[in-house]
Amino acid sequence: MSQSAVKMSLILVDDDADFRSMTARTLRKFGHTVADCESGEAALELFDKHSFDVAVVDLSMPGMSGLDLLGHIKERASETESVMLTGEATVRTAVEAMKLGAHDYLSKPVEMDELRVVIEKAYQANRLRKENRQLKVALERTRPTFDMIGESAVMKEVLRLIERAGPTDKPILIQGESGTGKELVAQALHQASEVADKPMITINCAALPEQLLESELFGHEKGAFTGATSAKPGLFEVADGGTLFVDEIGELASSLQAKFLRVLEDGSLRRVGSTKERKVNVRIISATNRDMEQEVKEGRFREDLYYRIDVLTLRLPPLRQRQDDIRLLAVHFAGDDWQIEPNAMSAIQNYSWPGNVRQLINAIERAKILADDEVIKVGNLPEVVASCASDEPVQTEAASSDAGDDLDSIQKAHIAELMVREEGNKARVARLLGVSRRTLYRLLEKYEIPTQVSHSDAE
Repeated sequence: MSQSAVKMSLILVDDDADFRSMTARTLRKFGHTVADCESGEAALELFDKHSFDVAVVDLSMPGMSGLDLLGHIKERASETESVMLTGEATVRTAVEAMKLGAHDYLSKPVEMDELRVVIEKAYQANRLRKENRQLKVALERTRPTFDMIGESAVMKEVLRLIERAGPTDKPILIQGESGTGKELVAQALHQASEVADKPMITINCAALPEQLLESELFGHEKGAFTGATSAKPGLFEVADGGTLFVDEIGELASSLQAKFLRVLEDGSLRRVGSTKERKVNVRIISATNRDMEQEVKEGRFREDLYYRIDVLTLRLPPLRQRQDDIRLLAVHFAGDDWQIEPNAMSAIQNYSWPGNVRQLINAIERAKILADDEVIKVGNLPEVVASCASDEPVQTEAASSDAGDDLDSIQKAHIAELMVREEGNKARVARLLGVSRRTLYRLLEKYEIPTQVSHSDAE
């Protein structure tokens, strides 16, 4: 977008009514939104209700001076760039204005073309600073991930949908079991989008308590709660112009769902402890391992919010339905310098992987630590995987449409056996399976396996 096409939100503060009226009228002709007022006190009231890209401030005004107003703007509206105007141009006042954060300094009488150029430069400096903040947050949140590997029919369909859905700006809901690679798909969707050069910010709704999650998403003002020693923009603001990936959205507290819906409806939000409306333009990609239609039916998730995030659903298959991909994935995660002996590979292909791709990665990494001579043997694999070793040919998707059901039966029997053997100690059973305790609880519920809780379960 060229500078001439940029539409800004401006505030003009000057006690000269004629100058203020003429300048505001001129700036509005170029498509900018302009609020104007005659004093610093009136300006602060507007700052409490609205956010502005650039403030044009007169130095000499009755009551609060322009320099005093700049100090307040820096403290309570740090995202606003300032331009100082004065009829008394001196080096001292220019230096003071710059120290208080003014982008530039112009002497009256002001040429309108010069003022427009300075305002646009201030706006571009503001945007650059904002993008730098976004990139910093994005880098801090970057985590190592795995490549998207797969030749199975189900994965080819996933890749086709990513190619089709990526370039749109519509919300997308990714559904799939834990460990299937939902964040990886979100990254692929972002890279295929029109805002791929902007940051993709990630937040996990299950990882934070409600109050912290609200602050992370929407931001907070100084003093909004205990420990809020300074104002902080939320991730909606940080992701402005880019993508916000909301993982485990099914865990979003009901009290936050209304605020989330409003951002999706009109881009409006308020920081915690603030009455000021802020506007953002963010592409939302959500993910969940829950049945969202059931969540809506049982009243745990707002129906209107569900329809907003579910413009398009992309379902990720569990690894047990990707038999043709398991060998490819194992070889990829092992690395070019490693070999996997046939018996170990048969175990890997026969196991049902309830923790999906994430569990496979962990199993391969464990095996590499224990292996000698860069060869993964069956004994290097977790016990629960190694026990699936067989000389029999591995059944693939094409071989039988009942493969998923057969694997489910095997998995159910294996978990039930481990629960009996470990006397109901879920912590040990989860470790043997190579999954989190949370995943184990879901498997126990899914397969309706009775639990035998012992005194050691609290381990």
